[in-house]
Amino acid sequence: MSPNVPSVTRRVVLASALATGGLASLAGAQKGNDPASEEPTTMKVTMTFNGQNVVASLYDNPSARDFASLPPLDLTIDDYADNEKIVYLPRKLTEAASEPFGNERPGDLCYFAPWGNLALFYGRYRYSSGLIRLGRFDDGFEPLLVRGEFPIRIERV
Repeated sequence: MSPNVPSVTRRVVLASALATGGLASLAGAQKGNDPASEEPTTMKVTMTFNGQNVVASLYDNPSARDFASLPPLDLTIDDYADNEKIVYLPRKLTEAASEPFGNERPGDLCYFAPWGNLALFYGRYRYSSGLIRLGRFDDGFEPLLVRGEFPIRIERV
């Protein structure tokens, strides 16, 4: 063996193989819990305000199930920024589904844990820490485009 070429021992090869196998199984285990890959379920809520309805299908995650346990609710919906409406909930939701996601798009229904409010996105947005996606609006989000503060009724469908 040349003195300038590092030798590879069985121990190094074994450690590399174990590390590679462990990372592959870890990646597979996380795939099913990735919030970016969630699909809506049959669990739905309807939100009625300003004489209009929006229906959202919720995801199967702990925060969405916690939210679904709250209705019926009579609250207030208001504008926030230029891309969302917000609704403050009567209590904080579990944060067990709090994981980053990267496929944000208008029509997402989220929970912002630091403030304890729903975030109903009708415009582009970016994930931020504490944001938990609860579901998606089924048939568009046009009612959210009307500016102003309104009473809102949230019910399970």
